[in-house]
Amino acid sequence: MTNQELQNIKNKFDIIGNDPALNAAIEIAVAVAPTDLTVLISGESGVGKENIPKIIHQHSLRRTGKYFAVNCGAIPEGTIDSELFGHEKGSFTGANEMRRGYFEEADGGTLFLDEVGELPMASQAKLLRVLQSGEFMRVGSSKVLKTDVRVVAATNVNLTFAVSKGKFREDLYYRLNAVSVFMPPLRDRKGDIHLLFRKFAYDFAEKYRMPKVVLTPDAVALLESYRWPGNIRQLKNITETVSALESRYVSGRADKCEVNAVSLDKYIPKDDVNALPVKASGSEDSSFTPTEKEMLVRSIYQLKQDVDYLKSVISSSGVGVRRLPDSQNTQPGMVPADPPVKISGAWKSAAAGSPESVASDVIKSGEEPEEQDGGTLSIERTETELIRKALDKYGGNRKLAAEKLGISERTLYRKLKSIEKQ
Repeated sequence: MTNQELQNIKNKFDIIGNDPALNAAIEIAVAVAPTDLTVLISGESGVGKENIPKIIHQHSLRRTGKYFAVNCGAIPEGTIDSELFGHEKGSFTGANEMRRGYFEEADGGTLFLDEVGELPMASQAKLLRVLQSGEFMRVGSSKVLKTDVRVVAATNVNLTFAVSKGKFREDLYYRLNAVSVFMPPLRDRKGDIHLLFRKFAYDFAEKYRMPKVVLTPDAVALLESYRWPGNIRQLKNITETVSALESRYVSGRADKCEVNAVSLDKYIPKDDVNALPVKASGSEDSSFTPTEKEMLVRSIYQLKQDVDYLKSVISSSGVGVRRLPDSQNTQPGMVPADPPVKISGAWKSAAAGSPESVASDVIKSGEEPEEQDGGTLSIERTETELIRKALDKYGGNRKLAAEKLGISERTLYRKLKSIEKQ
């Protein structure tokens, strides 16, 4: 494709820029247009992916057919099948008449499915079928219909990652990705940023009969240094805002308004270094499944119960913490009030007492210990004895014993099972 042919296409579809990656995307679109291969367009939101399917349709043998663009992410999950494949009268509440879907309406033409990664799994299976055989059924019907549609899809999420997470069908991904077209983000097209600004500023001035905004060299440098997370869409919004607000400072007879970096900086969003990134819907999802999240919450709750229980045991024994100068602490601020102690042979003296007395008797602060069984008594043995004493006191009633110990029955059952394995 010659440079003149490429520029003619850009002019026809109102595409601004000379970036090599942008030119490559346009050339691929024109090259595959005469075929019926499905095309998958990838790129961030706001980079202008919607221009590629228009180029493909206008340079294809289907140019005289219908062209539809469908934003799959904007259609509620419960109605997406009806929108794509149609429905029969009475097939669901509100279906007062038969409706033809986009695949039926676009027969012989081109259908652009934007944000295809947002399709639910059930709809993905139906889409795969119509791509493979051209067959589909309306919602509420058992009659198989045929269609001849060229599909071009686009996504702003990583479909390969979605496939690995089970959020997108692998077979559908490969079926859609017969030809891949990548649209570069604006931050990688620095040479095009000022061109786009000038185009948007000119269009705005013409539409509202206002002075045209022009940038000084330092303002251009500022414009090109920004990362543009919203890409071309964000640049257009900022250009129009600058045009509307800065033009008020010039006389009505002026045909242009010069803006320097100081003035432009007021309109460039500032990144908050303290802000945490927020995950968007349909993007790379959490590493945890709902079941894993529930298990994690339960584990944390159970751990809190165990910690509270041990704190109550320590509190009843009088063992605490005291603050020392930070220079004396391995962990600044807090150290044990007393040195770690071994448990003396207090089991016999505490055998007839309540769980509280057991706790206070067996944990001696500052007492020289007597070793039993050739070693110190562990926390696990302390818990075991407390549980046994509580059960003895309440005649084996686990509910009362658990309440007295300050733990849940579930925790008590779990600890008893652990004791039985010892």
